[in-house]
Amino acid sequence: MTEGGMQTASLPGLLVVASTYPRWEGDTEPGFVHALSRHLTGDFRVTVLCPHAPGAATQEKLDGVQVIRYRYAPEGMEQLVNGGGITSNLRRRPWMLALLPTFLLCQWWALQRELRRNRHEVLHAHWIIPQGLTSALLPRRLRPPMLITSHGGDLFSLKGRLLSAVKRFSLARAQAASVVSQAMVAPFRALAANLPLAVSPMGVDLQHRFVPSPVKRARNELLFVGRLVEKKGLTYLIDALPLVLARHSQVFLTVIGHGPELPEREAQVAALGLQKHVRFVGPVTQNALPAYYQRATTLVAPFVEARNGDQEGLGLVTVEALGCGCPVVTTDVPAVRDAFPAGPPRYLATQRSSTSLASVIIELLSAPEQAQAWAHAQRPELVARFDHSQVAADYAKRLRAIMEPQNVR
Repeated sequence: MTEGGMQTASLPGLLVVASTYPRWEGDTEPGFVHALSRHLTGDFRVTVLCPHAPGAATQEKLDGVQVIRYRYAPEGMEQLVNGGGITSNLRRRPWMLALLPTFLLCQWWALQRELRRNRHEVLHAHWIIPQGLTSALLPRRLRPPMLITSHGGDLFSLKGRLLSAVKRFSLARAQAASVVSQAMVAPFRALAANLPLAVSPMGVDLQHRFVPSPVKRARNELLFVGRLVEKKGLTYLIDALPLVLARHSQVFLTVIGHGPELPEREAQVAALGLQKHVRFVGPVTQNALPAYYQRATTLVAPFVEARNGDQEGLGLVTVEALGCGCPVVTTDVPAVRDAFPAGPPRYLATQRSSTSLASVIIELLSAPEQAQAWAHAQRPELVARFDHSQVAADYAKRLRAIMEPQNVR
């Protein structure tokens, strides 16, 4: 064994279980759980357990993280997780409900198998449901001290007496929990009043990737980045475009992302006659994304509370954009305020109001230099709060704390 291998073997084992995770290197699926996991490899021997997807390896080493992907259906049917998330996929494709029992059972079985095979001193479950639940159902003798992190969708949606009881059951078996924004604290406390809780966001690479550029910004480019699902609010931005074009006729919108709403949004653009003003780029890798932020006049993040209660837990795209010096227009969804640690958002619209959104966009486009100066002024506070080094250090501290014997229950 090499010296580096010996050092890794001597580290405490951290088992991370998540449903959203990159399928391969350079994947366009959200990578925030992987980013945190790889930044914890200096403190832990990190293993990630996540669902398999068509074309993905069942096991691989990714940036120093051992990744194990469990099978839960024939490969061609493993579509429950990717391309929009579990809740959005279930709403669009009801037949996927048939995959839920095997998904939960296979995740639970894979957790048991990994914990029997290898030493893990601590467990980090991302999302209360399903990962917190399957971890809570582990035999007590197998289950290491557990931190559960809620990212928003599991807390704000999945309501009702039964699902709330499931969430309470899961949290009662954890040693600590974290949420990614202050707006999540009150609804979390309604489920677990006494569980140790921290507000700990996911991180963003603000040192090397999401950084300002000397390239001159476009004067008329609006940018949208995100999954094409209801809570991202793209439909309201498209509806706002004719109002913006009436004042700024050269404006065009670049849409980055994919998801179940894509056909509807393309049809909406066609119905409004906006084909020359909207470009659907599709998903983009993390390496390619900064160039879009560095060029755009503004990122527009028109978040809304979805009909099922789902909403943004934080909105990391706003942090990525501001890290690149890109002004941000967003809405009054409560959690978004945490993405602006230097002060309240400057360009804030009323959610679900295309008129309000258009008005704020027009205000920004009328004084873009002022907007850019505001965006650049946010950067020092962003780095202090969201850079990976800060976030990973915070999570490492919390994970080590629950490993102490007095904190294990």
